Order: sequence, then C-alpha cells, then structure tokens
Amino acid sequence: MNLEESMYSIALRACPLVGDMNFMKIVSATGSAKESWLLSKSVLQEIEGIGLQISKEIGQDKYLKFAEEEINFCEKNNIKIRLRHLNQLPSLLSECPDAPAILYQKGNFDKSRKMISIVGTRKMTVYGRRFVEELMGELKENNILVVSGLAIGTDSLAHQEALKNKIPTLGVLAHGLHMIYPSENRILAKEMLENEGALLSEFNSKHKPDREHFLQRNRIVAGLSQMTVVVESAFGGGSMSTANYANQYNREVFALSGRISDQYSQGCNLLIAQNKARIISSYQDIIEELGESKIEKQGQLFVPKEVELEDSLKPIYQIIEENPLITLDEMSERLEILPFKLLPILLNLELLGYIRALSGKRYEVS
Repeated sequence: MNLEESMYSIALRACPLVGDMNFMKIVSATGSAKESWLLSKSVLQEIEGIGLQISKEIGQDKYLKFAEEEINFCEKNNIKIRLRHLNQLPSLLSECPDAPAILYQKGNFDKSRKMISIVGTRKMTVYGRRFVEELMGELKENNILVVSGLAIGTDSLAHQEALKNKIPTLGVLAHGLHMIYPSENRILAKEMLENEGALLSEFNSKHKPDREHFLQRNRIVAGLSQMTVVVESAFGGGSMSTANYANQYNREVFALSGRISDQYSQGCNLLIAQNKARIISSYQDIIEELGESKIEKQGQLFVPKEVELEDSLKPIYQIIEENPLITLDEMSERLEILPFKLLPILLNLELLGYIRALSGKRYEVS
C-alpha cells in the first residue's frame, strides 16, 4: 500500500466540498493526491469545476494531521486503504461514475468470485426468510460471493445463510470500521472475517451511522455486484434505492414478487411492473444470469397452474403470443386500454408464468 499517497488522498477527500467526483477531477488533472495537495490555490482553480470555495481548504495542515491519524488507525487495525485513482477498487465498482474515491477494507475476499447482492426489508416475513434460506442452499456449489449491508432483517439473514452454506460474504457498512452497527451483528461480522469474507466502507473512523450514510452505502452494494436481488420491500424501502442504483449501472435486478396486499411485496411488485427488475420464477434464473451452472434442484418458485385463462386475460395473452416483443404502448393502442390499467393484468400473467417482461417495456410469452 502506498502510504504517502493514501495519506494525501484521505486529507484531500476530507476537505469540505471535495466529494468523490471532485476528488477524481482533481487527481486526474494533477496525476496524484500528493501533487494536488501541494499545488497553489490559483493553479487548482484552473481545473474545470474547482473554484475558490473548493480550493481554499486544500493544503491545510488540519486535514493532513487527520489523515495521519487515520493511517495509524488503519495500520493498527489491519485495514487496507483502496484508492480509486490507483485502480484498487473491485473491478465492477470502479466502473461506476460515482464510485468512492477511497474504500476502507477489513479482511480479504476472492475477487474471482461472482458477486451477488441480496437486499430487502428489515421487517422480513416468513416468505422472504424461506426464499433467502433456499437461495443460499442453491448457491453453495457455485463460485459466488454474497454482498449485503449487515443491517438487521434481510441483510443479516443473507450473511448468516451464506456462512451456513460456506459461501464467503461481504458486508458494506454505513459508518467507519471503528464500530459495528447494529451492535448485535458484531459476532456475525467477526464470523464473516474468519470465513474468507470482508467488511467495506467508504467512511473513515470518525463517521457514525447517520441516516444519509445508508443511502450512500446502497450505491456500493449495487455497484459491487453484477446482480442485485430484492427479496422484500415496501414502496419506500431502502432496498428500492439499491435497485435504482443497480439499474443506473446497467446491472441485472431480480425481485421476489408477492401478493399485492402484502406491504413488503409491494415494492418488489412495482419494480417488476415498471420493468426495473426481472421476476424470479426459479433459482435457475439467478444462477444462469450469474454465468454459473451448478444447482441442487430445478424447483420453480411460481409454477403455472394448468387452468384455462380467465376471459379478462385471454385477449392480452393472445396479442403477446401473436406479436412477440410487443411494447406496452403498442398493446395499449391496439386493445384500447390505458397503460396503467394494463400493467396489473400483465403482472398477473407474469406471476402465473405465461409471459415474460423484457427491457424497454416489451413482452413475450414464456
């Protein structure tokens, strides 16, 4: 680890208004955090988007002193400092335009494993719990690493079941590595580190688990993995932000559908209806998308019933069958049904296993 560059990077990032984007803008122009720190204010202000307000704090001793203390803390606690501008972040995360300039890492993990992020509500139901338990059982024979946020509820269960099935797991924290929040997950975090897992955070040792940090953390959970699975979420759940980040990064999103009357299925159903997530019809859907092949069983989550379609579903199914990849707007025009009235019918057909929703609000028969 380049301690000198790490120290200047921490100092630069600690300056007010030097966020991740401005940090990268500055070091890209100067070549390094150290060079940036030693530049005059007038030269710094010549960098596009870096004005007086940003440049005036750069170079002050108080930030460098803080950085020295942080380096000492990291050395004492075996914490690695990963710098984005030195290409030290996990590969998929480094592709994200808003990736953290600095990532603190405790523990080690196998970077060759396929990462899958599992997120969901803190108030999970028996339905969600059973899904996570079964999914982890199916993933155990594959080269997988499970990512989540070490919160109570879905996150904790995902980490626990990963460990139970001997799958390495990685926790992304919304605070510095000087603590574990919630405190009841301290033992879980220790077990993760002892079983080829790791803890990651963009926050230094002075950062507490403030509310806004959790939303920031969610972009890293989404950015690390090629796929995010939303187990259960209400309309306004934090997992919805993780799914939105994954969509922004062009990563695959899967959601576990449920009854429209169930509060913690409503967010997942909405993601599916808006084509922001694929419906999970079997565990094989997830494993194949990860590029893996080993699966314990081929059991489907939602098996189509062998009954004839209700009259209200027939014309919609028929038009999709006759017009593969038809869009929502095209269906609306041909059937003379408003799009918002079509969406719940399409979701019903998808839940029954008769059709598939594709990107671009297109549909085809299963």
